[in-house]
Amino acid sequence: MSASRIAIALSLLATSIISAQQPVKTYPPNAPDKPKPPTVTPAPAGAPVPAPADAIVLFDGKDLSQWAGQDSAAPKWIVRDGYMEVMPGSGAIHTRRGFGDVQLHVEFSTPTPPKGESQERGNSGVFLMGHYEIQVLDNYDNPTYADGYSAAVYGQTPPLVNAARPPGQWQTYDIVFHRPHFKADGSVETPARVTVFWNGMLAQDNTVITGWTVHNQVARYRSHEDKLPLTLQDHENAMRFRNVWVREL
Repeated sequence: MSASRIAIALSLLATSIISAQQPVKTYPPNAPDKPKPPTVTPAPAGAPVPAPADAIVLFDGKDLSQWAGQDSAAPKWIVRDGYMEVMPGSGAIHTRRGFGDVQLHVEFSTPTPPKGESQERGNSGVFLMGHYEIQVLDNYDNPTYADGYSAAVYGQTPPLVNAARPPGQWQTYDIVFHRPHFKADGSVETPARVTVFWNGMLAQDNTVITGWTVHNQVARYRSHEDKLPLTLQDHENAMRFRNVWVREL
């Protein structure tokens, strides 16, 4: 090898070593300067995805018999035309039965015409076990902080892509969730993990969940039961949901 090539190789090696030694920048929860996910146009919306034979259908477009509202009362959300719609201010709804490890399918539509911007536009959330939120938001031409995008593990991990469809169009989440496991003393043995496909595109890839969802704080775990209800959030926006089903893993 010539002297010039040796010099180039040594220079590249030195650069790689210096780069490897540079600390990885960390960001606090909900940091506005954290890099945002790239926008990728998904395939056009299709018909509702039929539930497989072994699925538990949580909403078939007819009634909310599988759900409860605040204080376990009947939910006040509206059911019409095959979907349920958030009644703003009525509170979140949760399933009447608990779940642990699951494959979850849910379809949603953000209000049209859109109102507000950032977190005030088309906001809701899917809370796994009632504590771990996969964010739902209208991110079509609507930037926000990175870990508040749709398909984010809210306040923790931004999605790999912004796969938002325009307001009013149906969108899908396909979620694989593995619950956390706790030791006898309540400490974490293994954290929860989640994989999310948003409109057919990978948005979370076996992501480690670092704790209960909180806003503008560092998430931490608290021990809980092995099975807890799924929750859909009321964030004062008239969000619509349909075709919700789950498979226990």
